Amino acid sequence: MIGKDPKLRISSLLGPGGPQRALIVANFVSRVGNGLFNTAAVLYFTLVVHLPAARVGIGLTIAGLVGLLAGIPAGNLADRYGPRTVWLTALAMQAATMAAFVFIHGWLTFTLIATLDRLAATASGAAGGALIARASGERPAAFRAKLRTFVNLGVVLGTLGAAFAVSANTRPAYTALILANAASFACAGLIVLIRVPNYQPLPRPKDHHRWAVLSDRPFVSFVALYGAMGLQYQTVSLLLPIWLSAHTGAPRWTVAAVYAVNSGVCVLLQSRIGSRVETPRQGGRAFRLAGLLFLVSCPLMALTADVPVWIAPGLAILAVCVHSLGEVWESSGGFALGFGLAPDHAQGQYQGLFGIGFDAGQALAPAVLTTAVLGLGHAGWLLLGAFFAALGAAGPAVAAWAERTRRSSHDTARATHGQPDEAPLPDRA
Repeated sequence: MIGKDPKLRISSLLGPGGPQRALIVANFVSRVGNGLFNTAAVLYFTLVVHLPAARVGIGLTIAGLVGLLAGIPAGNLADRYGPRTVWLTALAMQAATMAAFVFIHGWLTFTLIATLDRLAATASGAAGGALIARASGERPAAFRAKLRTFVNLGVVLGTLGAAFAVSANTRPAYTALILANAASFACAGLIVLIRVPNYQPLPRPKDHHRWAVLSDRPFVSFVALYGAMGLQYQTVSLLLPIWLSAHTGAPRWTVAAVYAVNSGVCVLLQSRIGSRVETPRQGGRAFRLAGLLFLVSCPLMALTADVPVWIAPGLAILAVCVHSLGEVWESSGGFALGFGLAPDHAQGQYQGLFGIGFDAGQALAPAVLTTAVLGLGHAGWLLLGAFFAALGAAGPAVAAWAERTRRSSHDTARATHGQPDEAPLPDRA
């Protein structure tokens, strides 16, 4: 029986074999490496390389901003030459740049390598998204939800593994983390090379051009919406820990509990919920529900400063449970809209802009959350919840707008080619 055999249980969780399982395993392996490195990166750069923390922040900011430039060009390459080729190239570059961190000694070298690394990461996201779209099969939402479940699990395991290096706090320990992350990219690339087909580019219409995504106003609006809603990720990972430390008497283990609960809820519920959000219309509704859940969770987080010390940890965990449920709905809606609104022949280009929007939001999040929210205290938390709710409320309208423009374009194309208007429009996830 599956329940009694761990191998069969894992096989059941991974789903059917072939390209989908290979992509899940490859992404899981690379995210374990990310978890290993990201947890200890700043400590390595400051304590081992002896770079000032402020200069590390400047270097990473420069790298992040320059890295955004690779999104659409890399997506275009994926659409033109096939997503697997571009993704494998990006993974190889990530492996090389990550290994190069072992040899840095100064700020300029650090910034250059970090910039190359971010360019490769952005290209990887665009091409990887296009490859996921090609391998999604008959139930794309279920596959993407399962993929995100294992991505989250990989990051959690990597973060736990990094704790050993952080506790040792030696150069060899940090070096081992960096090289392990580099190896994870190489292993992921090898899995994709062996187990994922080299999907050929799809035929493109005559009016297709390299920057077509930028003229797709509904999709650009959705990307802006998704990037802004992305502040919710750092609400749990950055804002709440600072709030708990500065404004409550909650024990220090509360922060660790918050991280664990957030990861646990996302891992347990992503597949169950995400598999039910298939179409852009369902994605818009999922966005609205996520905004309402954030509207509840943010005030609960603020209240941790107003309750007795022994209640604060429980209230923080309750708030994070609600927030994490919203995160699952938000990510599911993002996948349904991000993939479902993109033309099949231009998935790379569209995923490139999708990634740019998310990364830009994450780059702005620390400044927005720590100045606007923390600066206003309780009022800041209430405004943040209202902000998320307003973004979520716009989700159904943006989804409906996008579907209308696509139906209009489809009808125009049919009229141009002399095809009957009565033919039904195919339902795409």
